[in-house]
Amino acid sequence: MREFALSAGTLWWRECVRFHRDRVRALSSIATAVLFWVLIGFGLGRSFTPQGMRLGMGSIEYLYPGTILFVVLLTAVLGTFSLIEDRREGFLQGVLVAPVPRSAIVMGKVMGGTSIAVLQGAALLLVAPLVGIPLHAAGTALAMLALFLVAFAFNALGFVLAWRMESIHGFHGVVNLLLMPMWFLSGALFPLEGAARGLEVLMRVDPVTYGLAAFRGSLYAGAMVTPVTLPVAWSVTVLFAAAAYGLAVIVARR
Repeated sequence: MREFALSAGTLWWRECVRFHRDRVRALSSIATAVLFWVLIGFGLGRSFTPQGMRLGMGSIEYLYPGTILFVVLLTAVLGTFSLIEDRREGFLQGVLVAPVPRSAIVMGKVMGGTSIAVLQGAALLLVAPLVGIPLHAAGTALAMLALFLVAFAFNALGFVLAWRMESIHGFHGVVNLLLMPMWFLSGALFPLEGAARGLEVLMRVDPVTYGLAAFRGSLYAGAMVTPVTLPVAWSVTVLFAAAAYGLAVIVARR
């Protein structure tokens, strides 16, 4: 356990230092998400009243939790770019020949991106009272836990996709094909209720739907603002994070 913690902690700290030195990365991901949120939210305005939306909830308020998840997705994508860069520079090869378990390498890289994503999400969470979502200690703590699990899962999936990729451009295309649709179908842009039958089925099998439900439900202190119950949402989210990490470990051991 000491060897695992030391190697994973070293890689985690390296990711944090790299992020601190590249502040444009933080500003660009947050600015992109906020710009997207404001333009889409104010653009829809009062015309956004789909079935399943809580009475009195405007588009700005509805899109807010999904915007924070969008920051998590962007952070996962930008964070796993470093895996391809490390391979090009030879650093990854040096890590792989070190006498440390592959699971520790995965944990360090994934936790680095997860920590950064959670910090960025926490910064956006401070805006919640301005959009009509009051923050409470217990609800905020649960929301941060949900955000951590989703960020962990996204970063682990990004690790899986980037592990054998040689081109950042190719990796970006794969991400747009796989990870972005998971966010679109999570209920971040439109509720599950009222969606076309085919889309509704896809949304129900999308694990990010349950992560967003756990996050949104925590922000509203358990109020019925999600299409699934919170116990189901939390269970699926935990399993999603564990499965994504397990898959990343399997890929790294090959």
